[in-house]
Amino acid sequence: MQPETTRMLMPGQLLARGVARHLRAHDFMCMEEFTPERGKRLDVMALGPKGEIWVVECKSSRADFTSDLKWEGYLEWSERFFWAVDADFPVDLLPEGSGLILADGFGAEILRMPEMRPMAAARRKALTLRFARCAAGRLHGLRDPMCGDEG
Repeated sequence: MQPETTRMLMPGQLLARGVARHLRAHDFMCMEEFTPERGKRLDVMALGPKGEIWVVECKSSRADFTSDLKWEGYLEWSERFFWAVDADFPVDLLPEGSGLILADGFGAEILRMPEMRPMAAARRKALTLRFARCAAGRLHGLRDPMCGDEG
């Protein structure tokens, strides 16, 4: 396995890396390409120090945004929903009320904070447990690549 600094990352993956670095500086732990349920894959899910759950969708181009027909289904999995884009992205395409993060492969900045939409306690507990189990599975997979799927 090559170190992340030398392997090729796709544009959306670079945005996700910059977002995760920025949110880590604010004590949020992030997981990329997290699946909260079958058929849904979040670009970045972030778990805050007080248990808050944020979702960030990374869009590298106009075509990437306009071809995404599933993003509204991700709202139920977050208390704050953000778009992460680069400096060249036409931000007027993004829906009002959602958060906005300007990012690149090295860092990010939150430009617009969306309103907090509290999540039901049962959903929060189930999602936090799934996040923890997935993170542990991924860590195990790094130590033992023969262990199978990370969950």
